Amino acid sequence: MAKVVCVLYDDPVEGYPRSYARDGVPNLERYPDGQTLPTPQAIDFTPGELLGSVSGELGLRKFVEGLGHTLVVTSDKDGADSVLERELPDAEIVISQPFWPAYLTAARIAKAPKLKLAITAGIGSDHVDLQAAMDRGLTVVEITYSNSISVSEHVVMMILSLVRNYIPSYQWVVKKGWNIADCVARSYDLEGMAVGTVAAGRIGLAVLKRLKPFDVHLHYTDRHRLPEAVEQELGLTYHPTVESMVCVCDVVTINCPLHPETEHMFDDTLIAKMKRGAYLVNTARGKICDRDAIARALESGQLAGYAGDVWFPQPAPQDHPWRTMPHHGMTPHTSGTSLSAQARYAAGVREVLECWFEGRPIRENYLIVDNGTLAGAGAHSYSAGNATGGADEAVRFKMRTPGSDSN
Repeated sequence: MAKVVCVLYDDPVEGYPRSYARDGVPNLERYPDGQTLPTPQAIDFTPGELLGSVSGELGLRKFVEGLGHTLVVTSDKDGADSVLERELPDAEIVISQPFWPAYLTAARIAKAPKLKLAITAGIGSDHVDLQAAMDRGLTVVEITYSNSISVSEHVVMMILSLVRNYIPSYQWVVKKGWNIADCVARSYDLEGMAVGTVAAGRIGLAVLKRLKPFDVHLHYTDRHRLPEAVEQELGLTYHPTVESMVCVCDVVTINCPLHPETEHMFDDTLIAKMKRGAYLVNTARGKICDRDAIARALESGQLAGYAGDVWFPQPAPQDHPWRTMPHHGMTPHTSGTSLSAQARYAAGVREVLECWFEGRPIRENYLIVDNGTLAGAGAHSYSAGNATGGADEAVRFKMRTPGSDSN
């Protein structure tokens, strides 16, 4: 029988919810590209519940244990004494979310001789050393499209929040002020601006479609050019390189996967080629941006604002400079784990496990690495190599930093 280790984020500080703001989530059947939503034989949860935290267990315990397997659920993932580290040697399957990733480095994969399958509950499998996974002949899957629209909505929200200076304006209300001049001194209209996306895959294209009604000039760069009909419908301008796009855009949104070719793409050199006062939104992966270059650009005014929900490592250390840099709109990694998205990717994980335990093929769209070879979505979006270097820094989140509270 198999041991399944499931790494999820902690429950809410006030405890696991007993009730919710709404009574459910809309029932969708297909994604915008026509692909069906996950189709497990059954689910043991109610859509709209908090499934991504430890007590939610992705709704898997009844199913996994009913088949005689062992399910270990934990949030303790970083450091040599973590639960994940202790359970890895006997684990056949590791499940993790991008929001609270179980970093499967080459060293950890080497400590897990029984490991055969790594599942990303969501999209984005860069927390796995894909080169090491390929060398070991592992299978790596993610629940493709499960939270793509969730992230695209988050991108639009963050663009508007930056351009309209929403967060500082909200803070004046909380402080019982009415400082209109302070609120609007950095507030602009999005209308007429040039907005570009780095990558126009499922998320990037959804962002472009949602921005079109704002009467902006839309740009994109991608190694896979969109069909001409799509470009004409949305009024898109294609750029063969990131460099050629960012120099003409007022807003840039990053929607590409993290792999060795995109690691630290937005460094001092690339940011210097952007318009002065441009906005940068990153809901892809934190490591696509050079951490200190972003902070320097905000301090100098080269960037007017930076927003996103992705950091490296995750969770971010308490002294991470993005927590305190000026003109930012950062949140924890939440864009793809709305309650709506959780219902989809939890069902997708259940579908993958049903296929795995029954010896049936896993959906090709879910595959990143199949028995050691890039496949499915992985062959389209990733490159061989490793982007997990430095992941061990995540353990610092547990450590008290100078001047911080112990809470």
